[in-house]
Amino acid sequence: MSDLFDDPVPGQNMPEFTVSELSGEVKRTLEGSFGRVRVRGEVGRVFKARSGHLYYDIKDDRNVLACTTWKGQVANLSVVPEEGLEVVVTGRLTAFGAQSKYNLNADEVAVAGQGALMALLEKRKKQLEAEGLFDVARKQRLPYLPQIVGVITSPSGAVIRDILHRLRDRFPRKVLVWPVAVQGANCAPEVTRAIEGFNAFTPGGALPRPDLIIVARGGGSIEDLWGFNEEIVARAAAASGIPLISAVGHETDTTLIDFVSDQRAPTPTAAAELAVPVRLELLAWTESMGARLTRGVGQAVQMRQQRLADLSRALPRPDSLLDTPRQRFDQVAERLPNALVRGVQARRLALAENSAALRPSRLQDRVKAERKRFEERQIRLEPALLRGLSTRRDRLVLQASRLQPARLEQDVLRKRESLTQLVQRFARAGESRISTLRQQLESIDRQREILSYRATLERGYAVVRDGTEVVTTAARAQQAKAIQIEFADGTLDLAGEPAASVAPADKPAPKPKPKQKPGPEGQGSLF
Repeated sequence: MSDLFDDPVPGQNMPEFTVSELSGEVKRTLEGSFGRVRVRGEVGRVFKARSGHLYYDIKDDRNVLACTTWKGQVANLSVVPEEGLEVVVTGRLTAFGAQSKYNLNADEVAVAGQGALMALLEKRKKQLEAEGLFDVARKQRLPYLPQIVGVITSPSGAVIRDILHRLRDRFPRKVLVWPVAVQGANCAPEVTRAIEGFNAFTPGGALPRPDLIIVARGGGSIEDLWGFNEEIVARAAAASGIPLISAVGHETDTTLIDFVSDQRAPTPTAAAELAVPVRLELLAWTESMGARLTRGVGQAVQMRQQRLADLSRALPRPDSLLDTPRQRFDQVAERLPNALVRGVQARRLALAENSAALRPSRLQDRVKAERKRFEERQIRLEPALLRGLSTRRDRLVLQASRLQPARLEQDVLRKRESLTQLVQRFARAGESRISTLRQQLESIDRQREILSYRATLERGYAVVRDGTEVVTTAARAQQAKAIQIEFADGTLDLAGEPAASVAPADKPAPKPKPKQKPGPEGQGSLF
């Protein structure tokens, strides 16, 4: 650049440059000399333009450096600059000729030390607490037994496996996993989108809306967990309409999402335990409540039975209740004949007194008056009957005009078809019932034949009788006067004279192997 300011020819005036040429040369020299640099300082004024570009200052106790981060670079920043935050910015120095200024185009911002991070965290915590996002009154109650649990975590870590394993052991539930980055620059926006996405689901839709959300991550340093300290994540968790459990880090780790969530769990496994109860314990509790209910009902019934028995002892006997009415009835029955006689006598006397005042002329006048009144009513009766008949005839004509024979015929036809169907169904049901009963009867008859003693006779046995009595011993047979022996095909006299009529065996019902049906059953001894 020094060559531009040297005299081209000694003794002549210095060359002239335009402002744009000079600004361009300054910009090229500045960018070429410094290149990419890292600068540490405190963030001063921060301004975000409508276009999305971010303008802010980095300062120390004596100087200020203007910094610019373009819209496309803001999304990649791990830390968004905030006033008062000590940071280390990395970028390229450049110049803006329109205002004769130079600035640093920063594409990476990091917090300078853990102390600065904690200071920033305290600042955000106070801000959110002042807005009431930490109030216990605004926190929602967790559902006792959620049907669907939404989990926001990394799909490849051990956290999701621990949660699924714990849910399966305690009370298996449906789980929707929303994979997100759990550290780095993409952590905060992805977790925010996941919380808002679960809340945007429609209840009962193709993808069901969770009843409970768990935001989970394993332990790590404050830098690793910083995504859950971002303000956008805390506000998304506070605005969630679905109850939310935060399970970020170990028990000693604390992030902003823990303060705004509805419930904080020390570990992801503990979050699964908070989400659902133990199924076996719930079953045991249900059984114990059922046993208590049964005992309570039994005791209540027993107490009421005892109370009823106690009250029944104080009641009088039914016979004693009827003693007084029965005695009263007997007394009234004894007075009744005399009262009837006195009543008839009193009425006979009154009739005699009234009949003495009666005269034929009075009766005739009364008859004439009644006849006259009857004739007057007879004269009015005929017009009244005609009017009533006319009214009813008009009403009948009106109702007859409303009747539609076709509709009645359709109704009759429909009911006739229904009746026909019912008759057919009844006939089919009767035939089926008769067939079933016939099969049962045949089966019972076959069993009767099998169990009958006549089946034994066909195997070579016989029944010995002395008249109507059965002979079971030889001594009894010697004493018998006439002995008859019944075989399968008939009865034979022992003396050699056949019986008057040998009853042939009846033909049995058709069977796969037909045989003679035995005669009437009777008691006997089989030989």
